[in-house]
Amino acid sequence: MEFPDSPRRKTTHLALTMGDPGGIGPEIILKALADSNLTETCDLTIIGTKSLLERTYQQLLLQGQPVAEPDTLSIIDIPLDSNTLTQITPGQGNAATGKASFSYLETAITHTLQKKFDGIVTAPIAKSCWKAAGYDYPGQTEVLAQKSQIDRFGMLFVGRSPYTGWVLRSLLATTHIPLNRVSQVLTPQLMSLKLDLLINCLQQDFGIKNPKIVISGLNPHSGENGQLGTEEKDWLLPWLEARKIQYPEAEIVGLIPPDTMWVNPAKAWYGNPSKIFQAGDPSRDKSTSTINNLGDAYLALYHDQGLIPVKLMAFDQAINTTIGLPFIRTSPDHGTAFDIAGKGIARETSLKAAIQLASELTTTRLT
Repeated sequence: MEFPDSPRRKTTHLALTMGDPGGIGPEIILKALADSNLTETCDLTIIGTKSLLERTYQQLLLQGQPVAEPDTLSIIDIPLDSNTLTQITPGQGNAATGKASFSYLETAITHTLQKKFDGIVTAPIAKSCWKAAGYDYPGQTEVLAQKSQIDRFGMLFVGRSPYTGWVLRSLLATTHIPLNRVSQVLTPQLMSLKLDLLINCLQQDFGIKNPKIVISGLNPHSGENGQLGTEEKDWLLPWLEARKIQYPEAEIVGLIPPDTMWVNPAKAWYGNPSKIFQAGDPSRDKSTSTINNLGDAYLALYHDQGLIPVKLMAFDQAINTTIGLPFIRTSPDHGTAFDIAGKGIARETSLKAAIQLASELTTTRLT
């Protein structure tokens, strides 16, 4: 397989996987890369099957939509045999699409670990299709971690408000597990791991030297002194006090009741731009930070506690960032959308934001 040359080497070189070819990945890629502003600060190489991109291109062209022409793009072509190709149809996910999307991700990881790319942006995959193809992983995050040979990683969701410019960052302590397992999986060791990852990420990738991190309680009203659950009283609060001593460079706030933790972020997301001060901005003063009570990041203890508010505020803007990897990885915070694939109506907003964020974070990390 020939690695494409990059005659216009910019600050960063990113791999962009095509995701599940039966989903909206090929469509949103061609729509996103039609915006020439997107590639001003980074070089992009698509990892996918060129013939499928060309098929999508012809369909979108007939609809009169502005799309990038595959022949003008840098592509590492992953050819598929004729039998597999005949099984790939827009709007349908199956073992063939799962096998293809897994191959795209594997190729991107291999090249990135070989330093041919600085980071990876992944289009959406379908876990059920991976399973049908014989790949039993909870998601792309776990594949990235395993093949990078790391066991300390986390899922950070990032979104920039189109109304105020404020940046929301939400890290999940636990991810894809049933709700009845959260209290067993959540331990002081896991919380310490996630907090350490988050502080390092904010400092290394976002350039925030003294981050403010807001941490949620687990139970309603953060347990209400043991009346509504004992985890806070038994170990979460003592753990929190010890972490405040361990990380004097960070301001750690908590445990905030889960039903009120997102009130101030929502005000910052939708509020008056003139009254919102960007958390993490080195020019902010302490009084403004205190008045707005905004964090540079929010640590939620389980999946829906962190993602329901993120998706309510930032559904089209949210980006999934895997932290703890030896390279930057971002992804749109939405799925394959098989129900609209092939109809030409998929929005590329989140993918463009994922590419922009990957470029920014990689530049920060490399400088």
